[in-house]
Amino acid sequence: MLTAYMDQLNALSPWLQLLFWISAALIGSLIVGLLLRWLMFRVVGYYERTYNYYLLESVIKHLRRPLAVFMPLFILALVIPATPVQALIRELPYVEFTVNKVVKVLLLLALGWLVLRILNVIQDVVFAQYSIATDNNFTARKVRTQMQFIKKLASVAVVIIISSIILMSFESVRQFGTGLLTSAGVAGIIVGFAAQKSIANLLAGFQIAFTQPIRIDDVVIAEGEWGRIEEITLTYVVVCIWDKRRLILPITYFIDHPFQNWTRVSADIMGSVFLYTDYTIPIEPLRDELTRLLESSKLWDRKVNVLQVTDSKEHTLELRALMSAATSSDAWDLRCYVRENLVNFIQKNYPECLPRTRALLARDEPRPSQNGHAHSEEISPGAEPPEKRQEG
Repeated sequence: MLTAYMDQLNALSPWLQLLFWISAALIGSLIVGLLLRWLMFRVVGYYERTYNYYLLESVIKHLRRPLAVFMPLFILALVIPATPVQALIRELPYVEFTVNKVVKVLLLLALGWLVLRILNVIQDVVFAQYSIATDNNFTARKVRTQMQFIKKLASVAVVIIISSIILMSFESVRQFGTGLLTSAGVAGIIVGFAAQKSIANLLAGFQIAFTQPIRIDDVVIAEGEWGRIEEITLTYVVVCIWDKRRLILPITYFIDHPFQNWTRVSADIMGSVFLYTDYTIPIEPLRDELTRLLESSKLWDRKVNVLQVTDSKEHTLELRALMSAATSSDAWDLRCYVRENLVNFIQKNYPECLPRTRALLARDEPRPSQNGHAHSEEISPGAEPPEKRQEG
């Protein structure tokens, strides 16, 4: 029976035979590709049930669609040479070129899409291993910063490589590229001048990724704004400011300009609270109150607790309360808490020691008489004052 079907198929025109074999190859490739995709997910799922779950979640999220396109195309590229399609397309003008090129281009595009999504899976796995949800997350922030930069650079490289392979597959584009190579010297100079800033940003990105003056989630003060490093791209850095605004800075800013990094070495930081009081304030009760406030707060890391008179101004004393916290956010909240409660303590217990302005009012001097001597009017005992006498 199979021989009879084959004889009937051979009796058809080459175009119909080609259409039949291409359809059969597409359907078979789709079925085999989906089966391989299902098998791969089952293997990954077994691994996930044994060890962890985030890899399976990332694979399903990023590779589900690319694999559904890549696997059938890959199987199709393997099946076509093993079927009569190859012999049929040789008999038809221009068909061999079209079919081969279409399959190759689609396969390359699917491969590039798959590789880009695999980079996302690798990034998810690395991010899951190095979480920044903890306080001591220096290694995690370092690895995340490097991974983010390498992933972006690898993505650009994949796009360039796949695009180059596709373009070089066409003879006309290859000849055009050969013609451009003859003027490579002039083109190189033009590109060099045009891409000065881009190259500078790229080199600055390499320097930041590996010398790491900043890292993801670092607390910085840039352009007078306090915030955290949210994203580092190839050309700019996003700083999430405390009020949820985003400050966008070129990546070269952190190479060419000074800035503050509060978490460069460690996350713990000291905070200060300044109070201005009268000279009569007793210092020891304030020290005891500061100690009580810090010990009652969960924000204090129990390392620094100091109250000192740091300056004596014309009208006030300057008191500085110094304290420490595990993170900059905790330090900010702790400073606000201490400042508020120390002011309340002074108001309730030493209100006379709040800042005040003193003024000395001099007595009126006696009025001179006509003969040049000071004149003062004497009032005899029991007599009424002059104002009373005038009123009477």
